[in-house]
Amino acid sequence: MTAPSPSIAPTPSSSGRLGEPGTGVLITGGGSGIGRATALALAEVGRPVSVWDLDATGAEETADRCRALGVVAHAAMVDVAESPLIAAAVEESAAALGSLGGFVHAAGVSGAATVDDIDDAIWDATLNINLRAAAIISRYLLPSFRAAGPGSAAVLISSIEGLFGSTVLTAYCASKGGVLGVMRSLAQRFAIEGFRVNAVCPGAVVTPMLEPAFELLGFREQLEERTPLQRVATPDEIARPIRFLLSDEASFITGAHLTVDGGLTAVTAI
Repeated sequence: MTAPSPSIAPTPSSSGRLGEPGTGVLITGGGSGIGRATALALAEVGRPVSVWDLDATGAEETADRCRALGVVAHAAMVDVAESPLIAAAVEESAAALGSLGGFVHAAGVSGAATVDDIDDAIWDATLNINLRAAAIISRYLLPSFRAAGPGSAAVLISSIEGLFGSTVLTAYCASKGGVLGVMRSLAQRFAIEGFRVNAVCPGAVVTPMLEPAFELLGFREQLEERTPLQRVATPDEIARPIRFLLSDEASFITGAHLTVDGGLTAVTAI
């Protein structure tokens, strides 16, 4: 009995392009921080964006700034921890943009607590938002990716805390390590259809999530001293690698994580 031939993902055309570069991108956590910077970076190169955030005002502000750059932009207040709402929200985004060929899961919470102090509510919220939503949204995006065609791509935001442990971030470390596992699983599954999935692992970035930590006496200075580049990142410096991974310039990159931390994990960990 002859074994079935394996499915083979499409390869680049003679032009080097895999998919339609104008397809829309869904961005969770797009109302601020890395999510907002990513939406703007994509709008700069003509990609329509759908901005999700629990902060409706922040999402709309990001969308307005993207529209000012000449692209179609959609904003929606979406709680990504509420899985039953995600299917309808994805359909709404696809209808607003006309197509969805990209996904960035930037929504996240720190869930800061040691294992001594963590409770079920902190654990569940951190894992639901950071990890479970990444998988559930990806599941509901499959039909949109198929409609957009080969070359569709997703980038999940992990963290260097997904590579190393932190005493005060038990749930966060679990969620961000889990994101890398989900990314690798999705990359294998999606590759059959010509779609790519990767992750970015940022180090310390100036975002609303880290602002409370930066206010602690000496914390930012210590980080900067230990980082080879001697500073923390801006959201734009994370957004540009994300944009690259979504583009056809990264057409042979899937199942990979890109560490963007100024060299910190080359010498130590937070």
